[in-house]
Amino acid sequence: MTTDKMLSRKEGKIGYLTFNNPERLNAVSLDMWEAASSYLEDFKNDKNIRVVVVTGAGGKAFVSGADISKFEKERSSQEGIDRYNAAVDHANHAFYSFPKPTIAMIRGYCIGGGVGLALCCDMRICTEGSKFGVPAAKLGLGYRYDGLKKLVDLVGPSFAKEIFYTARQFTAAEAQMMGLVNRVLPDGELESYVQNYAETIAGNAPLTVDSVKFIVEQALTDESKRDLKTCEDMVQACFASKDYTEGRRAFMEKRKPVFTGS
Repeated sequence: MTTDKMLSRKEGKIGYLTFNNPERLNAVSLDMWEAASSYLEDFKNDKNIRVVVVTGAGGKAFVSGADISKFEKERSSQEGIDRYNAAVDHANHAFYSFPKPTIAMIRGYCIGGGVGLALCCDMRICTEGSKFGVPAAKLGLGYRYDGLKKLVDLVGPSFAKEIFYTARQFTAAEAQMMGLVNRVLPDGELESYVQNYAETIAGNAPLTVDSVKFIVEQALTDESKRDLKTCEDMVQACFASKDYTEGRRAFMEKRKPVFTGS
């Protein structure tokens, strides 16, 4: 699935995925969700890509939720509703289970499904003028367990309830105070900061970084479903890797290590 409403590019070891519907504040339609999953699969299979940055086009919004203008066409029948929900679920799972680090680069509105998408990323970095909110209670919408659990895991139950009960928009400062975002930056510094941040991560040992991501996610999983064997296998793979040898040598030789992910 391809659409000009989703853009993908690669710069060195960093993949960029852009929601490109600025005239509707990057509201997401069915074809955009389907294309996002396809692009993520490409990044996943590209061994040169070590970090993915997710953002929105136009400078006014990250993602403002679902594209309501498409509902009559895409969600007016049960078949359409089922297809749309399946595409959203598949995309959110693709983001959340993506094995490499992901960064949500947020400028402007991050509303509804935009918050859900940001929660599926490992880190969220935004501008001072960004706004966050989930207006489900103003629309009579239900919210599924998986989405709410991600929010509770990140900000705790009290703030999660406040976000949903009030359905209001929160400032970037409030979002950072709650733990919803990692960093808040002046508008003109966002891209350069995120690029440098992503390059720092991409320069570290991929096996270590990817294993930490997997193990942290397992720690947030119900205890009965945790894959502790894979956790241990990934740790042992780090110690058995060429990168571990390279890291030790680089430290002794006082130089920057060159990691290959092997």
